[in-house]
Amino acid sequence: MKSQTSILLVDDDPEIAQAVVNFLSPDRYEIEVVGDGALVLETLRRFQPDIILLDVHLPGVSGLDLLRQIKSETPNVPVVIVSGYISTGNAIEAMKDGAYEYLTKPFRFDQLEKTIARAIGTPIQHVVVADNDVPLTDDHIIGKSPEIVQVAKTIGQVSGTDAPVLVMGETGTGKELVARIIHRNSSRHNRPFVTINCAASDETLLEAELFGHERGAIPSQLRKVGRFEHADGGTVFLDEVADLPLTTQSKLLRILQQQTFERLNGDEAVSVDVRVIAATNRSLVDLMKEGKFRVDLFYRLKVVSLFLPPLRERKGDILFLSDFFIKKYSRISHRQPKPMSPAARDCLLRHLWPGNVRELENAIHTSVVLSREAELLPEDFPMITDARQTLPLDLDQIRGDYLELFQRTIEPAFDRIAATSEGHIHSELTDALEQTLVETALKATGNNQVRAAQLLGISRNTLRERVKRFELTDPIPVSKT
Repeated sequence: MKSQTSILLVDDDPEIAQAVVNFLSPDRYEIEVVGDGALVLETLRRFQPDIILLDVHLPGVSGLDLLRQIKSETPNVPVVIVSGYISTGNAIEAMKDGAYEYLTKPFRFDQLEKTIARAIGTPIQHVVVADNDVPLTDDHIIGKSPEIVQVAKTIGQVSGTDAPVLVMGETGTGKELVARIIHRNSSRHNRPFVTINCAASDETLLEAELFGHERGAIPSQLRKVGRFEHADGGTVFLDEVADLPLTTQSKLLRILQQQTFERLNGDEAVSVDVRVIAATNRSLVDLMKEGKFRVDLFYRLKVVSLFLPPLRERKGDILFLSDFFIKKYSRISHRQPKPMSPAARDCLLRHLWPGNVRELENAIHTSVVLSREAELLPEDFPMITDARQTLPLDLDQIRGDYLELFQRTIEPAFDRIAATSEGHIHSELTDALEQTLVETALKATGNNQVRAAQLLGISRNTLRERVKRFELTDPIPVSKT
């Protein structure tokens, strides 16, 4: 039995290569280092490694091109891509081309060793890779946060299949963009991509739009071919699938199961070959509990599920996206791109972005058009500089009834909270709300606990207990007046 794992390390940075060699035990690993991409294939024929660690940026050759050549000659050898840059477009491309995993520099060496162990002990998978050159177009997922890189990985893995995909996320997170990228990277890319808004019309008109109708089904209209027939061989994107009526859901289920349907007022089965990608910003689990969404359809749609995190949960992408949109709209407006002032950057980072990436893009577009100074200032973002704009409701209209405020705040994020709270949603949210109230009251009263307790309508002993529990501050001597 082979006692050592053989590794081909392709990296033109001698310091990084030596650091990897020094970390990996010579008792467990036999490592061959190549710094020139042109020598990789020749080395492969001689060395025959168990795994390849491949840098993306090599002199004279693209790491992605080299990946394709390696997978062509040695398809069973896992390739781990290593990159100092992140671009989701290249990431998806690398996933499709058969890399196993993607690590960004600087990476942890223990993470590298775990990846190596996993790669040589499991079936070959797909992976992600990227560089920093993002074209100024609307057909890329832009970001460098771990969350968005994971989305890109999943897109790359699923694009080469015909599996139905359910894309979940708040309004403005880019669900349709994800669907288009999956289609563009699939074998169906030369066939139609058809978008259907499931909330756009009443039930009869929606079914006619989806499945078509024979003459007489709708007054004064002749026979019509539906969107599923138009999409034959391609992809159907069902936006806001949660709004589908139950009767339409049953017909969609038949398409997913049998790839057949009947037009309205028709009795002939129509066969199609379509891939279905659905999207929702609502909880389908809650709708199933209410009897408004079919359980069998839910599981048919979510063979693969993708969650697009809201922008507020990936703050590392806010400035990255902002710089991209500044370049984009400066070019469109025939202007020289301007840097953002520190105050403007802080303004963007503090905003909650309820409209997510779509809201950020609109805000940047406005700032590029309005700006008259050498850099973008907070006043160039009129829609977000008022702190009240970060609240989901106008508090002046609530008049003491906070139920809708909390519903607007919690409901869009409930699925995400449920996935991470491990069954402790009630206690975690209750504690978070109470801590926020106590902390805010203390700030508003200059840490005067007597006044803060009066403001909150609780006893001072209760306030002191909360301060201690939440470790907000040490007890502060205060005046009793």
